[in-house]
Amino acid sequence: MFVVGTAGHVDHGKSSLVRALTGINPDRLREEQQREMTIDLGFAWVTLPSGREISVVDVPGHEDFIRNMLAGVGGIDLAVLVVAADESVMPQTREHLAILDLLKVPLGVVALTKADLIEDPDWLDLVVEELRETLAHSALADAPIVPVSSVTGQGLPELLSSIDTLLDSAQGRADLDMPRLPIDRVFSVAGFGTVVTGTLSGGGFRVGDAVEIVPGGLTARIRGLQAHKAKVEEAIPGMRVAVNLTGLDVSDISRGQVVAKPGVFRATSLVDARLRSVLESPIAIQHGMEVEFFSGSASVLGRVRLLDCDELSAGHSGWAQIVLREPVALARGDRFVIRLPSPSMTLGGGGLVEVHPVRRHRRLDQDVLSRLEALDTGDPAARLLALLEERGALAVGALFRECGMEPDDVRKALGDLLDRGAALVLGDAPVVSTDPAATDLVLSRLHWDRTMERAESLLRAFHKAQPLRPGMPREELRSRLGLTAEFASRLLARAHQEGIMAPAGDVVALAGHRAVLSDGDERAIADLMDQFRAQPYTPPGWSDVVAEVGERLAQYLVDRGDLVRLSGGVTFTPDAMDQMIGQLKEMGAGRSFSVAEVRDLFGASRKYVVAFLEEMDRRRITHRVGDERVLR
Repeated sequence: MFVVGTAGHVDHGKSSLVRALTGINPDRLREEQQREMTIDLGFAWVTLPSGREISVVDVPGHEDFIRNMLAGVGGIDLAVLVVAADESVMPQTREHLAILDLLKVPLGVVALTKADLIEDPDWLDLVVEELRETLAHSALADAPIVPVSSVTGQGLPELLSSIDTLLDSAQGRADLDMPRLPIDRVFSVAGFGTVVTGTLSGGGFRVGDAVEIVPGGLTARIRGLQAHKAKVEEAIPGMRVAVNLTGLDVSDISRGQVVAKPGVFRATSLVDARLRSVLESPIAIQHGMEVEFFSGSASVLGRVRLLDCDELSAGHSGWAQIVLREPVALARGDRFVIRLPSPSMTLGGGGLVEVHPVRRHRRLDQDVLSRLEALDTGDPAARLLALLEERGALAVGALFRECGMEPDDVRKALGDLLDRGAALVLGDAPVVSTDPAATDLVLSRLHWDRTMERAESLLRAFHKAQPLRPGMPREELRSRLGLTAEFASRLLARAHQEGIMAPAGDVVALAGHRAVLSDGDERAIADLMDQFRAQPYTPPGWSDVVAEVGERLAQYLVDRGDLVRLSGGVTFTPDAMDQMIGQLKEMGAGRSFSVAEVRDLFGASRKYVVAFLEEMDRRRITHRVGDERVLR
């Protein structure tokens, strides 16, 4: 299905034209009907000569309601630019045309309304000539111009036929299994509850589907779907649809939010964009300028950070990061418009190339600019690689969702990167999956190399400072590298496979790391261990060990497994622990015993026995019942 939207100056007859074409009055508000001026979005539908049914979005033309116009024009497939024949091109005509150009609305036709008021054919020729000059440098340069009258019906069949013909070449909306409905209207229906409307893209919805409202994280279920006031069981990409949601109140939702599958879209407050200043803008876009940001049905204040210049003058383009004051649900490839809040005017717009940059970029950084260029204009493999180098490691499912490309293109591009070693997969096998739940991680070879270089440097420094320690604690290494727990676990597994690192238990060492003891250290350890063997059940305590060999060697013996340190400063050798456990188990499962019995069994003091039994409880060999222990 396709959506057609109007655009044009106030009072040039947009709503009258929609009413004449469809038989539906798009001005649903009482104030609109009283003032005979569109204030908010209006909706209608019509069947074209080919039998194709289309949705129609009617937008306000008055400059005071440009925000509402932008909320409706973002999801259209074809624009009908409405120009009154008796007034020709006016200020909002030019601004709306600039907005259509910035949003890259792919198709368009010009409806030259109020043609019945023109008696002089020369005047009509002059208006058409002015229109051609106005359209010359826009996306509608070759758009057909059809004189029409909403009063007499003149030209209406020709206008519908032109729309029909143009839509023959329109690209259908892709189904990426990532449905997204930018909400442009919220209302309540008695007996049904909350209803939202919008133009669906990225995938389909079915009655009964669980959904999430982004941003906000509220969840709901689809109770019903309607298209053109007819119930449907499934909504497909490109459809204007009304969604009845259960579990939410009207006050919970607002225009600008998005209905999506749970967990698929994340809101963002920072975006990377190719930004273009409108051709006739009287004001250059300055670095640091505060603007109004519009995309889909959302609008939010933001600040422009120009990355390759200090200002963008009229008609020029460049790279920018836009810092948004509030989070918005956006996707790579979305089009946007920025406007100056005061005085209100459209400054520019463009396309989003990254909606979750990991940081604010340094300005005038050639590496950053090159990566953005690859994300925007590179072939699929180059775009994928640039995304991985920006984000680090991505789950395979997330990669397919967030790269903004068709799954087949992603699969082919990723296969190419893996084949030539430019990317690698951290998982059980390098299998490319489109499953959103796939947990294998994909990262660029460059990101892998840089991460491994930092990890090896940290470990070398740790080994130098702590030569007798078996390795750095895993959690400390993960934290200092700034990695997620999942990424760190998979990275260490891969590094172990490649012989770079030697993870062991809770510590990580460089492969080949060995503690080197001096002859004096060896003698001190030997003397200490003789004491432990001489009195295995009443050995030296931890303070005695430290006094004997020093804290450095004492910790080394614990790390190496020569000593087991228990509570209360009690220390045993592993052999002594094993012997004591063995003797306890000989009593038989289910047998209970007191601290005194164990003390007598080993000839040890209460201090040693209590610490030993607490360790047995921790290991789940025994469990405590009152003052006694029971063997499990």
